[in-house]
Amino acid sequence: MPPAFSAAEKARITRLLLDNGLRLFTTQGLRKTSLEDLVAGTGIAKSTFYVFFDSKEALYLELMLGQMAEVKSRVVDGALRKEPDTRAGLRAFLHATLAELDGNPLYGRLMTHPEEMGAVVRKLDPERVTSAPDNPVTALAAYLTEHGDDLADDDPEVIVGVLQAVLMMPLHRDRLARPDLYPQILDRLIDIVATGLTRPER
Repeated sequence: MPPAFSAAEKARITRLLLDNGLRLFTTQGLRKTSLEDLVAGTGIAKSTFYVFFDSKEALYLELMLGQMAEVKSRVVDGALRKEPDTRAGLRAFLHATLAELDGNPLYGRLMTHPEEMGAVVRKLDPERVTSAPDNPVTALAAYLTEHGDDLADDDPEVIVGVLQAVLMMPLHRDRLARPDLYPQILDRLIDIVATGLTRPER
């Protein structure tokens, strides 16, 4: 029978598990992180981990959901929706999202290792991610629907795919003929994409 924990103990151990998970998932990934790694320093046995989370994927998802509101606040509310027009909004969104991927270890990991998100979704209910009120992807889709009159006549999924392609640029910066020009190349690419995805300014 698993041990009983007071509310304070449960909160403390949950916080330690989340801290361990964030450190381990972002440095060595979901697959290479063991339950033994996750419970290290928490004072609980591996079997007791399941009192707190159903699986290591559930812990990973909890970390993602915990950061979702902050990410949305920065890339959607503070960038995309802050600009007065759609073209400037898309530019700001791409710059803010690239900064987020560079400075946020967990979301940066998800971009460079999408199979980890796939593993989480396969094991858990994907609805928990898609229906989360602060999901940046859902918020982006809503914005594109609202601003459809300002956008080129592309399928919205094509537009999202183009934006995703720009967000993959950091993975390939070393393949450029002139990696030292990466910041200027990225700025120009974002300009071209934002212009190409929107109708001419009226």
